[in-house]
Amino acid sequence: MSTLRTSVLVVGAGLGGVACALTAARLGHQVILTEETDWLGGQLTSQAVPPDENPWIERHGSASYRRLREGIRDYYRRCHPLRPDVAADPLLNPGLGFVSPLCHEPRVAVAVLEEMLAPYRTSGTLTVLLRHRPVAAASEGDIVRAVTLRRSEDAAEVTVEAAYVVDATELGDLLDLAGVEHVIGAEAVSETGEPHATPVADPLDQQAISWCFPLEYAAEPAEGSDAVIDRPASYDHWRTTVADFWPGPQLSWTDVEPITLARRDRRIFEGDPDDASLRDLWHYRRIVARSQFRPGTVTRDVTLVNWPQIDYWNLPLLGVDDATRDRALLGARELSLSFLYWMQTEAPRPDGGTGYPGLALRPDIVDTADGLAKAAYVRESRRILSEFTVTENHVGVEARGAQAGSALFHDSVGIGSYRIDLHPSTAGRTYVDIDCFPFQIPLGSLLPRRVENLLPANKNIGTTHITNGCYRLHPVEWSIGEAVGALVAYCLAAGSLPRQVRAEEGRLADYRRLLGDTLGVSLAWPEEVRTTPRGGRPREAAR
Repeated sequence: MSTLRTSVLVVGAGLGGVACALTAARLGHQVILTEETDWLGGQLTSQAVPPDENPWIERHGSASYRRLREGIRDYYRRCHPLRPDVAADPLLNPGLGFVSPLCHEPRVAVAVLEEMLAPYRTSGTLTVLLRHRPVAAASEGDIVRAVTLRRSEDAAEVTVEAAYVVDATELGDLLDLAGVEHVIGAEAVSETGEPHATPVADPLDQQAISWCFPLEYAAEPAEGSDAVIDRPASYDHWRTTVADFWPGPQLSWTDVEPITLARRDRRIFEGDPDDASLRDLWHYRRIVARSQFRPGTVTRDVTLVNWPQIDYWNLPLLGVDDATRDRALLGARELSLSFLYWMQTEAPRPDGGTGYPGLALRPDIVDTADGLAKAAYVRESRRILSEFTVTENHVGVEARGAQAGSALFHDSVGIGSYRIDLHPSTAGRTYVDIDCFPFQIPLGSLLPRRVENLLPANKNIGTTHITNGCYRLHPVEWSIGEAVGALVAYCLAAGSLPRQVRAEEGRLADYRRLLGDTLGVSLAWPEEVRTTPRGGRPREAAR
């Protein structure tokens, strides 16, 4: 076993981990960044989820996140045969998907993230260890001294000693390994006072995971081509089993409207683009639109399947043994493949026929052999018990009143906006989809109550089961990581501890100036935005 030493160890290279490492390195500190897969980017890349963003993303938030977005657009302009008018569009959207003004291929984001980190890797300021997962952590009192990581290809282990350790893993793995106080699942209403909290706490009430995959479609497949996959072993189970809260089997075009919980029937193609509840599935997360490219260069659209039909809610990932977790991951894969097989062979078509055999996986898009994403899309993690916990009462429209706006935090380190969006859960609960106001990220939610030098930089911050639903998406995760990277850099330079920064007015002001003036992080929303319910925005706000 080898030992490395660094100022900052960031475990997990999702968007939060990359932002943290990039910020700490930019501010002059030695960083080691590790990642379990072989791609940087987490939910944006290895989980293959196009960005879920807010209507004001082009103007407000993190300057470095905007550089990531513009880097993706510039990559397409430099490397892809775009039509001239498309390339000239400052709001270029390669896939023309509904979900975001920037729907794109995951590998493009990988390339741009690598480009953003390249100067620091070349200088030796940043070391990146891909295919490494944490397996142990060593602590002395309230200090985490080291983390041991195991390399996937040969099981070789390396121990990294660091002044600061950042848990940017998808499931908050270091919280468990290092014995950091945390919570999983749903809190009771008596604990949080939230209108939508459950009557009784349930650690095993966790949001569904999804194993996403990219598809292309040939309406008239070439003679001799056969894209239809082998019938999955669990196909009959998914074809017939109906959850108590769902209107029918998941292998159908029927699902649930998340806000009203009404039954909803959608088509894969040719929906109503002007009615959000009736938009077709294909265009929702389309990441390649052939109309954006010069004629003859790209012949088929590609969409990313992250639809209600592949939400896996049978088993949780947290609070269970390894065998149960493995069964959950396998079950999610089997559900996704079963839905694909159903679409290819049995799905009803508007013309009265069945099946779309021209639907084909695109393994090259996600760089895997089977065409599924490298990792499952995880919506919920372990969450630290923090100095301050964000609840629905700080951000929810129903909880605060329609005109109130979100709570203002004196220690804000960034901003975000998304509906409180909880997918069906492993406890047999259906959607919880709640209107909320654009919000701030309080420093107190990033500080564990006891441990001094381990900080969260993913979905593992001090939110509740409910507010995790709006703090878990792409730009917010990036902002959390950036704030943590700046915090450890500030503490290393000033010789202070993170909780001292929050407790001492002068240090807090200096740190917030570093975020705002040096890094270009928005710490507050304009008042007219802060008081706009997330679901009631004007259409033109996106520009």
